[in-house]
Amino acid sequence: MPPLRTALLQSSGQPGDVAANLKILDEAAARAAATGAGLLVAPEMFLTGYAIGDGVERLAEAADGPSARAIADIAVRHGLGIAYGYPERDGGAVYNSAQLIGPDGVRLLNYRKTHLYGDFETGSFTTGDRPVVQADLGGLRVGLIICYDVEFPENVRAHALAGTDLLLVPTALMHPAEVVAESVVPVRAFENQLYIAYANRVGQEGDFEFVGLSALAGPDGTARSRAGRAEELITGDVDPELLTASREANPYLRDRRPGLYTSLL
Repeated sequence: MPPLRTALLQSSGQPGDVAANLKILDEAAARAAATGAGLLVAPEMFLTGYAIGDGVERLAEAADGPSARAIADIAVRHGLGIAYGYPERDGGAVYNSAQLIGPDGVRLLNYRKTHLYGDFETGSFTTGDRPVVQADLGGLRVGLIICYDVEFPENVRAHALAGTDLLLVPTALMHPAEVVAESVVPVRAFENQLYIAYANRVGQEGDFEFVGLSALAGPDGTARSRAGRAEELITGDVDPELLTASREANPYLRDRRPGLYTSLL
């Protein structure tokens, strides 16, 4: 099975301007496809912007809303999967969500953030309650969580136990938490023997300073590809052969003793 080239878009787009962000996503998809990428991952709340105040309520859409259909068209036109963050409206609730659309335009995954961060998120969103969502893409089992979720070991371990090969993490990581991007994410990939595609926002947005440092972390605990602190598109390969060899050499899941961990519940 060939590697899945994965592109990470590090950008905050144009906060509050959905049309502009769809255009940025379209342009990024074209650039990613030109490198041979089969998947593009955009940051948390990329569709609308993160620090948009009551714009969250105003710009929230259903999972199958007009923007999802527009992104499905982008995915088909460029022949690659696209994962992106957005505010999801479902009845009277609004969730901090992320969605994966396949290269055929089919909606594969929708995930609602299960660990909300800070006063802005807890005051703007309803908490999701489904920790693991998965789909098959490019011969890999792909999962999806959002930003703060990856900082909880249990979340990533749940994905590892469910067989996730590549965990997508649309992100809005802020200063001074650079340690998450630089250290925590590669360690999560190593201790769970999977790939993590961590796509962050970058630059100043309202009261928040996003730090970039997006990365594709591998099961060997290294950043196979790493962005800096400016807007950019990076790519890296998710290699099934490396994944198989690394899991054999580092059998953490096989050597677990769950009976000793009941106190964690």
